[in-house]
Amino acid sequence: MSTPARSSGSSASTLAAFAPSAARRRRDRTARGVIAALTALALVPLVLIVYYLLQKGVGSWSGSFFTSDPTGASFFKNVSIGGIRSAILGTIEMVAIASGIAVPVGIGVAIWLVEYGRTSRLASVVRFSVDVLTGVPSIVFGLFIYITLVVTDLLGRGLAGYKGALALSLLMLPVVIRSCEVILSLVPDSLRESALALGAPRWRVIGRIVLPTAIPGMITGILLAVARAAGETAPLLFTVGGANKLSFSPGGQMNALPLQIYNDILSPTTTVINRAWGAALTLVAMILVLNLIARLISRRSRLA
Repeated sequence: MSTPARSSGSSASTLAAFAPSAARRRRDRTARGVIAALTALALVPLVLIVYYLLQKGVGSWSGSFFTSDPTGASFFKNVSIGGIRSAILGTIEMVAIASGIAVPVGIGVAIWLVEYGRTSRLASVVRFSVDVLTGVPSIVFGLFIYITLVVTDLLGRGLAGYKGALALSLLMLPVVIRSCEVILSLVPDSLRESALALGAPRWRVIGRIVLPTAIPGMITGILLAVARAAGETAPLLFTVGGANKLSFSPGGQMNALPLQIYNDILSPTTTVINRAWGAALTLVAMILVLNLIARLISRRSRLA
């Protein structure tokens, strides 16, 4: 009858031996407090930026602000300056075109790097080139498109919306490639090996096993590229032209929110500057809504 008592006593002594000491608990609490303090410190700039945008930009929002085009107010009298309709639609159209170019190409390159060329010399060259492109200033992409397509007028029409979209796609491409490559490499090799052992071809393994597993993380990486492209001004200064009127044709000059903000904030007119703050708040709100939608899609894909 003494055996159970001995076993319970030995288990209790074992648990007591592995229990954290008071010094370890103090160090754990200290580390948690430092991490919480640093997190709060990192959030301070974000909170201040959002608060300042709300304070300066909400007053400019109205029905006509989103449904009218900028008119270019006079410096000598306070006239109706219009809204940012052309800038919103131009940004959406150019970013959509850029995403249609950069996302498929970026995902394809990432799949090749992870699934086919993981150890090849060409893959190392591609990775190095992508890393270099990631650090290139955005204005360089705009200058490249300006020199190759605008100055030479290779495709005609001079400044045009699709040329700005091409510059934004070059900006997005390395971000999409690197983020998708990292996510695809996190997919366990056991999933690939199990499917290949059952006789599935590699292309079917990639399409049915690898991509569905990695799609939530890939969406996050793609959204980072989209957010960066939507907020860039420098590539558009040399390629788009910044027409104030509404235009759905990417072959002509177009407006964009970053261009509208850049031009308005330089104005000496207070109402025009207020429009710039309203446009900046609109741009942040658009990126926020896009991120929320993508989070919802990724969560549903994980539940499925």
